[in-house]
Amino acid sequence: MSTSRLPALSLAAIPGRRQATLDLARDIETRGFPGIYCPSLGDGLALCEALALVTERVHFGTSITPIYTRQVTDFAQTASFIHEVSGGRFRFGVGVSHAPVLDRLGIKTGKPLSDTRDFVDGLKAVPRAGELPPIVLATLRKKMIGLSEEIAQGMVFANGARSHMGESLSVLSESARQNDDFFIGDMIPTCISDDVEAAKAVNRRTLTSYAMLPNYRNYWKEAGYEEEMQAVEAALERGDTDQVSDCLSDRWLADTTLFGTATQVRDGIEAWFDAGVKTPIIVPSSASGGQFQAFDEFFAIWD
Repeated sequence: MSTSRLPALSLAAIPGRRQATLDLARDIETRGFPGIYCPSLGDGLALCEALALVTERVHFGTSITPIYTRQVTDFAQTASFIHEVSGGRFRFGVGVSHAPVLDRLGIKTGKPLSDTRDFVDGLKAVPRAGELPPIVLATLRKKMIGLSEEIAQGMVFANGARSHMGESLSVLSESARQNDDFFIGDMIPTCISDDVEAAKAVNRRTLTSYAMLPNYRNYWKEAGYEEEMQAVEAALERGDTDQVSDCLSDRWLADTTLFGTATQVRDGIEAWFDAGVKTPIIVPSSASGGQFQAFDEFFAIWD
């Protein structure tokens, strides 16, 4: 299978299935997919350390690791270790995460831009850590996108709007947009099914919790979905959280996720590449099973 225009894949290690997840990672590599990116769910940094040892060629990284959960010296040592033993295949994706997640951990946050800048400065200043991997920043809006070019080696969205990607990326220099070493990724919820309505329902459930987050609503308003986000805010003000998913239009869903038949999903991946995302990162879900079935369904569309 050619690696041309193939997306990367998102992989998380669920308790009880961690060894199976590493087996899946080797399968992803064998099939020729160019990347594996690990969310914070289940400790993505630990999974990346394992990937460095069980794979040989595929590039991988975190997408993302929250910057507040460890001391910066510890992060630097771990990131440098993975970078070294993987032969430079690792990208360290970092970000501020989301307030509800951090609240549950008892972590207080500051200002995203200044905290991110301070974290990266601190990471680079750790003595005797070894060479650091490329750093990738979690981004949604233009100031963080600009910061990614200033202090890092790339950027990654989660649930970005494809129609707005050209506007978002316009703050980058032409050299960053064209440089293969500058990472531009987006995590894309994906569900493959001939039952298109069932696939849409899966993705809508996946993104409903994100619609409850103010930073995402502000981004999607900027992307042209003000009516939908205002309806979400009205539902939240009423305390009617069950109605949030009903506020999310099919137009919005088609702009932020991939769903439907094999042909529809493959065409959608091409459209993401054409929108300027160098590394679409597929986050597979299934309308009729769990994570491993979702991967089987995704692999099948390339057979």
